[in-house]
Amino acid sequence: MFPFKTSFYLDRKSKQALYLQLSNQFIRLIKERKLLPETKLPGSRTLAELLNVHRKTVVACYEELLLQGWVESIPKKGTFINAKLPELHQQEFVQKKEVLSTKKVGFQFYKDASLQRISPEIKEGFMMFNDGISDARLTPTEDLARTYRRICSKKNIYKEMSYGSLFGNEKLRITLADYLNKTRGLNINKDNVIITRGSQMGIFLSAKLLLQKNDNIIVGQTNYTSADTNFLQRKANLLRVSVDKNGLVTDEIEQICQNKSIKAVYVTSHHHHPTTVTLSAERRIHLLNLAKKYSFAIIEDDYDYDFNYNHSPILPLASHDTNGNVIYIGSVCKTVAPVFRIGYIIAPNSFVNEAANQRRFIDRQGDALLELTFEDFIKSGDLDRHIKKVMKVYKARRDLFCKLLKEQFSTVFTFDKPKGGMAVWLTLNKKYSWKTVAEIANKYQLEIGEWQRYDNAKIGHNSIRVGFAMYNEEEIFALIDRLFKTMQEVKNQEISL
Repeated sequence: MFPFKTSFYLDRKSKQALYLQLSNQFIRLIKERKLLPETKLPGSRTLAELLNVHRKTVVACYEELLLQGWVESIPKKGTFINAKLPELHQQEFVQKKEVLSTKKVGFQFYKDASLQRISPEIKEGFMMFNDGISDARLTPTEDLARTYRRICSKKNIYKEMSYGSLFGNEKLRITLADYLNKTRGLNINKDNVIITRGSQMGIFLSAKLLLQKNDNIIVGQTNYTSADTNFLQRKANLLRVSVDKNGLVTDEIEQICQNKSIKAVYVTSHHHHPTTVTLSAERRIHLLNLAKKYSFAIIEDDYDYDFNYNHSPILPLASHDTNGNVIYIGSVCKTVAPVFRIGYIIAPNSFVNEAANQRRFIDRQGDALLELTFEDFIKSGDLDRHIKKVMKVYKARRDLFCKLLKEQFSTVFTFDKPKGGMAVWLTLNKKYSWKTVAEIANKYQLEIGEWQRYDNAKIGHNSIRVGFAMYNEEEIFALIDRLFKTMQEVKNQEISL
């Protein structure tokens, strides 16, 4: 006789209903073969008395088990464990409550060597050399929350809560087109706009539409790692050209075009990623002319257009494009906060249409309520006001960060003070290695991060990006202090060797 009375534990303080607790424990016992097929279960009154619960709880439990197929009810005989249940073959555990390790897998799957490893989470108390991230504490969350609530409270909001356009919310596309025309010098309408979940999706969709196996795409010798990965996912050939103080060397692009068929050039023209340099006016015109002559696409990733400290923003390549060669990608993720996944692709209408067709299979559509919130945020002028506010803060942080770097590390690091963006391109004296720095920095609760990803071309520049925007003044001093202690130990180690 199965010991029903002692085999179940019901937690009356749990948020889970008692009948579900009971049915889940029945299922576990069945799977463990402690309750075998064809075993007769006690009547509802009997089990209720054994477990000190209401009879309705047992009735509901049996009904749940019946619906799921674990038991069967035979008229005038009772309730039995389903006779047709196959035996579940599973790992034998030494301890009763041991759970299956998340590292175990019972099937084969494909791994992609071109993908970067997942970055570890930052430990408590650690500071990190980030890639150039905005300070989430400056996000106008109250303003955005008020707008979101107001939009959600509209009587006809239900119309926005079903399946919508693959292109993104139409109101946002109209407002965004108008905003980009005014601020970036574009000449577009909503039919040139598809809303994405950030720049990453824009790059992904562009790569999918432009590249197939063995197609050629030109990128910088130093380049945005995630873009490289997207292109390698398409099995494209990455042809690298030099990057100097004036950006991509377009003379090298021209030489490649004379010998090979090129599908696209990827460029971060405003602040090259990762080096932060700006593509010069001469090279912008040269690149546009080459695109027209050789019929390739320019993927212009304008990831931090809004942040310029020494001058007004330089208009993107897309503003000068009259031949339909530029695919312009941007987002509000860095401008406001990374959590708000609102980005866009601006391109000729036929390209946008196909991007929407492709988008349906990875995301279907965006968050219409969030998109409407940002439509209001842009149209009301709140976005521009936010940009002006944080620009002053980030400029002060840049100035302090660069000042401290120059004062305390002049023999160790070289860098140019960035004219915009949220990061410094920091070059380490070549007698030291970032590997050693990263290992020692760990002792001082400083995480250097994946320094290797900044040199995919293996040219040995010994440089990485270091973001300053997300740290306030006090935190910048703390970061510099940890770096100072790290470099002192690195130097001592070098001397001892």
